[in-house]
Amino acid sequence: MPVIWTPALDEDCARWRAIAARLTHERFAPLADAIDREQRYPLEHLPHLLSSGISGMFLPQAYGGAGASLTALSAVVETVAGGCASTAAILAALSLGAFPVLLGGSETQKQVLLGGLARRGEAVNFALSERGAGSDAANLETTATPEGDGWRIRGEKCWLGNGGHSRHFIVFARTAAGTRNHVTAFWVPRETPGAVVDFHEDKMGIRGTTTTNLKIDAWVPSSSIVGEPGSGLRLALSTLNIGRIVVAAQAVGIAQCAFSAASSFAATRSTFGHTIIDHQGVGFMLADGATQLSAARMMLYQAAAAHDRGEDIATLGSMAKLHASEVSHKVCDDAVQILGGRGYVKPSPVERCYRDQRITEIYEGTSEIQRLVIARAIKRHANTAAVTA
Repeated sequence: MPVIWTPALDEDCARWRAIAARLTHERFAPLADAIDREQRYPLEHLPHLLSSGISGMFLPQAYGGAGASLTALSAVVETVAGGCASTAAILAALSLGAFPVLLGGSETQKQVLLGGLARRGEAVNFALSERGAGSDAANLETTATPEGDGWRIRGEKCWLGNGGHSRHFIVFARTAAGTRNHVTAFWVPRETPGAVVDFHEDKMGIRGTTTTNLKIDAWVPSSSIVGEPGSGLRLALSTLNIGRIVVAAQAVGIAQCAFSAASSFAATRSTFGHTIIDHQGVGFMLADGATQLSAARMMLYQAAAAHDRGEDIATLGSMAKLHASEVSHKVCDDAVQILGGRGYVKPSPVERCYRDQRITEIYEGTSEIQRLVIARAIKRHANTAAVTA
């Protein structure tokens, strides 16, 4: 019986996880160290993601996808993250960019953008964050003003995951002067005049992804609006609610990689006449890690299943993301400690996991933002309970 709790997946989810496990073992994991060291986007992985159907698995069949559930996507991202966190982050970015189109796009937008992703691997990018508007997503400085039969978008976006290899951008801009919450989403193709990807970030972890800036002073037609004018902030937050569950899957997968390396080392490394797992200082560390990792995994799959049932997952998704990312931090930190010097030097999977994990506590909403979301939900529940008492 596995020490870490294992979800009982249905046939379709198990099939997707098996595909991901095979590709991870044969293709992704063997290159993880080189990709990290060279900070190189793994172009050689893209044909495998496309031919296997993984890159568009969550898209409806009408647009060339497989119509897979969020539970299946979570299982795939978790599995891939256990071998190469960069490749898992690329998958997560593909889904994040597509979700605004899924949730609010017109039929034409879905045919072009979702069809392009599913059939040709053309990435769509989620362009929300700015230097002064990360956690405070409503504080956008990017603006869109009417111009002719379209809109002039001016501003700068940052932290664009997959930005260097995205074919399209969903750009969120303020569309009413002096109003924080009047935000609209726009589809901006990469070749649009005035849209420039200007540099790549030099990152601590997930170094195989291309995280970029987007500077934009461009005109787009009115047909480029995704959803209704002024509904962009709601669309972005709805996207992030789903994205947080995918990030939780990343965090769990990275933690399992570190835990596996640490437990194998502890079971074979001897000091003072015993394997180090027999020393309570190490054995209890692993026992706590297995328990917390199992709990994080349970919460991840409960949140994904709730979404698949059509339930509101805003609070549960925040809880899953918060708990999984912070458990991952502790498990990876303990793994470095258990391996000692071997865990601190390169190439070491736990050293890489330690760096890769850290972003899961930041993007799609920091841990502090997750606690704010959860606290607000508690307040609403308490006020409702007081009124009905």
